[in-house]
Amino acid sequence: MRIKKWLSMIAASLLVFSSLPLTVSSAEKTAEEKAVGEYSSKDEVVYGNLDANGTIESMYVVNTFHITEPGEIVDYGDYTNLKNLTDLSAIEQSGEKVSFHAADEEFYYQGELTNKPLPWNIAITYLLDGEEIPADELAGQSGSLEIQIETSANKSVDPVFFENYLMQISLTLDPSIFSNIQAPKGTEANEGKHKQITFSVMPDTEEELIVTADVEDLEMDPINISAVPANIALEDPDISGMTKDMQKLSDAIGEIHSGVLELNNGISELNEGTAELSSGSAEYMDGIHELDESSNELVDGSREIRDILQQVSEAVQAGPDMPELGDLDELPDGLREMAEGLRESGDGLEELQDNYDEAYGALAEAINEIPDSDISEKQIKSLYKSNADQGVVDQLMATYQAAQKVKHTYSAAKQGFAAVSNTLDQVSEPLYDMADQLEVIADEMEKNMEDFETLDALVDLQEGLSELSSEYSSFHDGLVDYTEGVHALAMNYEDLDSGIQGLSEGTSELDSGAHELSEGTKELESSTHDIPEEMQSEIDELMDEYENEDFEPVSFVSDQNKDVGVVQFVLQTESIEIEEPEENDETSEDELSFWDRLLDLFR
Repeated sequence: MRIKKWLSMIAASLLVFSSLPLTVSSAEKTAEEKAVGEYSSKDEVVYGNLDANGTIESMYVVNTFHITEPGEIVDYGDYTNLKNLTDLSAIEQSGEKVSFHAADEEFYYQGELTNKPLPWNIAITYLLDGEEIPADELAGQSGSLEIQIETSANKSVDPVFFENYLMQISLTLDPSIFSNIQAPKGTEANEGKHKQITFSVMPDTEEELIVTADVEDLEMDPINISAVPANIALEDPDISGMTKDMQKLSDAIGEIHSGVLELNNGISELNEGTAELSSGSAEYMDGIHELDESSNELVDGSREIRDILQQVSEAVQAGPDMPELGDLDELPDGLREMAEGLRESGDGLEELQDNYDEAYGALAEAINEIPDSDISEKQIKSLYKSNADQGVVDQLMATYQAAQKVKHTYSAAKQGFAAVSNTLDQVSEPLYDMADQLEVIADEMEKNMEDFETLDALVDLQEGLSELSSEYSSFHDGLVDYTEGVHALAMNYEDLDSGIQGLSEGTSELDSGAHELSEGTKELESSTHDIPEEMQSEIDELMDEYENEDFEPVSFVSDQNKDVGVVQFVLQTESIEIEEPEENDETSEDELSFWDRLLDLFR
């Protein structure tokens, strides 16, 4: 009985003491306390408890007001239960309207929410040895575990949170239970003796995150999920080194294009020169064949002249009487016609030589303009590692190698090309000499025939005809040698002309390829010229996207709330634990102390 009496007295005392502040507060309310209060901003921290599969089970919000003027504050929210976390003053609620008196610089209160969806759909699935397993059957299991976490937008909630909030998902794993942990999209860190896997889900992004591990007697701490506005304060990355390297690459590509452009111009000139050379060579071959075909007629005509001169000379030497010289009148004209034919042949050869020299000069000039400098292996590797079209690069290298081959081939055959001009010059000069000699002979014959009036001149005629016959015989032998040389030249020149025609066709294809290559390197230079500036611009745009400076916070609880500062989400799943067997821990009532019994009255 005495104990019960004491307990009653203590309980009454506690009730009296607890009622005193309320009585005084109610009695001493001042005009200041009834005044309307002001605050600079309010923050909301949304706490949510999820089951192991990510479904929301309970939710409450801690509201923080930054008071600038003490007095009555009005807030809004569809709360089911309110708690003043700052002092013992009452909080009044009427529908969604919440009002309270705030005196301090910071005022906190908590409100529970029911049936309030989160901005994200969160689905957590567990697979053991490849088979899906309910979360409530996981505790104590062993095998190969896979945890799948899917996040997506909840279309029933204001999208401002999904579009502007960065979500972090963290798993804390005990190495004594989890081994061979793999998280392709996660970041692994040590947290004491445990391993922490953290995933970041960017704003306006749906993700599927996977963690795999081998487990033994599975138990797992809660999965923590937080979400904050993605106004991330990031320093701009220093990419000066990268931009310098890219500038070097861009400059190298520019130099390559300049070299290819020069190569293209040189090959174009080479192609024009070989085209002229090909045309001149064809004309020369036609002329030399025509000359070769007429050589037999020339030799036959010369042989007839030689035989006639020998017959006349022999007849004059043998006969004392005046011979019949009527046939000799036609001989000077025949010699002059022969001389004219030789001069025409000489003119044709000189014209051919001029055309050949002009074409050969153009060819030499074009080939000499092909750059001697080699493209280094380093430059080639840099070009292949760039974003250039690999087909264009392969064509560049093929054209470069072909151009160098043409240059080396020309250098090796240069003496042969020069010899053709010298041969043409050596062939044409003797033709003019022979033509001059024939005209001299014709003039001498006519002169001698005009002066030939008496037998006194017969001796002179005999000597002149004998000398003429002898010299013409030597001339004829030289003419035969000349025609044989022309024939050999005509036969051998066919191979040379075939090579020149092939060279012309090759340089034509080379010119076409070099032009395409030049267009390709021009496009490549144009597309890579501004790479450093474009890189910096892209990074700046990316940084601006994540800085999200234009985002204006809104209340998660009610759109009637104004001056919202920061809204955060702190979510946690239930843990997976092996249930311990219940122990009979009954304590005898007689063993309880006085204070234990006293406290039990309020439990």
